[in-house]
Amino acid sequence: MSINTSGFGTYDIRGKYPESINQELAYRVGRVFPELFNAKKVAIGHDIRLSSPTISDALARGLTEAGCDVFDLGQCGTEMIYFATGFKELDGGIMITASHNPQEYNGMKFVKKEVRPISSIDGLFDIKKAVEDESRDWSHKKATGTIFKIDIMPDYIKRLLSYVDVKNLKPFKVVINTGNGSAGPIINELEKFLPFEIIKIHNDTNGFFPNGVPNPLLHDSRAETSEAVIKNNAVCGIAFDGDFDRCFLFDEEGKFIEGSYMVGLLAEVFLEKNPGATIICEPRSYWNTADIVESLGGKYVLSRSGHPFMKAVLRQENGIYGGELASHHYFRDFYYCDSGMIPWLMILELLSHNNKKLSEMMAERLETHPVSGEINTKVSSLDKIQEIMDKIENIYGKDGNKLYKIDGLCIEFDKWRFSLRGSQTEPYIRLNVETRGDKKLMETKRDELLAIIRS
Repeated sequence: MSINTSGFGTYDIRGKYPESINQELAYRVGRVFPELFNAKKVAIGHDIRLSSPTISDALARGLTEAGCDVFDLGQCGTEMIYFATGFKELDGGIMITASHNPQEYNGMKFVKKEVRPISSIDGLFDIKKAVEDESRDWSHKKATGTIFKIDIMPDYIKRLLSYVDVKNLKPFKVVINTGNGSAGPIINELEKFLPFEIIKIHNDTNGFFPNGVPNPLLHDSRAETSEAVIKNNAVCGIAFDGDFDRCFLFDEEGKFIEGSYMVGLLAEVFLEKNPGATIICEPRSYWNTADIVESLGGKYVLSRSGHPFMKAVLRQENGIYGGELASHHYFRDFYYCDSGMIPWLMILELLSHNNKKLSEMMAERLETHPVSGEINTKVSSLDKIQEIMDKIENIYGKDGNKLYKIDGLCIEFDKWRFSLRGSQTEPYIRLNVETRGDKKLMETKRDELLAIIRS
């Protein structure tokens, strides 16, 4: 039988269940993964989606029939697969999740030995080609590998807590919205070791997503967390996406904090503990982070956004931390991988020894480095994206101090800069504008650029 591989994307497999993500696909992935990546031991786990357990069973069957031992974490978050693969020195890891996609979706994320990511530039399309190969014998075989059910939680929690000095944390009141996703059990476990009073929202895992898909990047998903922070007089709010590889921050006034400012806050924490360390950031919006890093004697390096690129640069530069606008945060001592749990712990440690409220810290950064946030414009086709980029480059390129194309088009001037990049999968063009201490200039240039893009 032919198989639907339309869910293979740039960084993972993701699609609707059962049309494109199903047991047959998972089984075939399991059969070919050990061969492609020379894997003898592989960690697997799944999120809380209703289809995830049966997909996980099919994946495990394929892996064991290929002679691979499976270390099954059961229900978990994506970063727990990363941690298990590194901590147990396994040959790979596969997480069954569709992250923040709607309920009817599912998918898979992959790492190989040393927890190195598998994406379209490094192995993902090899998996696609292999599972499409109808000349292979896909009939079931006798399993020669073994399935081990493992509990990674104690070691995982210990690693998370190693990022903060627990005895110096203040007994803050904190709002945490896990959105009925996979983060709930982790919050319950961490709570045992922390002095915080945690006000939990939608903390029970529920694959029906009765309160909406957990995706705090959507404005409509933020109100509940924001209101709870104000109502409970909490020091901050934290919200997670479905597989909690990203976390999102709200100050004590319930205001959402843009991802680029969160990168700056985390860079500050790291550099206070590790003078001279290297921080990785992306060119969409980085002046605030660069200012903080340089003022504290650190070094910053720009990387193309996207987890394969950020992780590669983090390794190459021996960076201690890297962060993106989309709220992915990468940590050297977490196997160069992203975690949604480490960031909020570190921010609360910063608040514990800083006499300022989170809103006061943010007010300073908003004044010194105003940003537009990422503004998406839909265009008629993917081809149109390059046409617009060329037009903008012709208009602004000759007058800029610096023009570079690490990730899309970036042009910098004395007081302002912008980044323009296209989506790889959808007809959208994305604009970010930032200035040095001039909100009015940021708004003027933002509107000026949008008028050209949308003309």
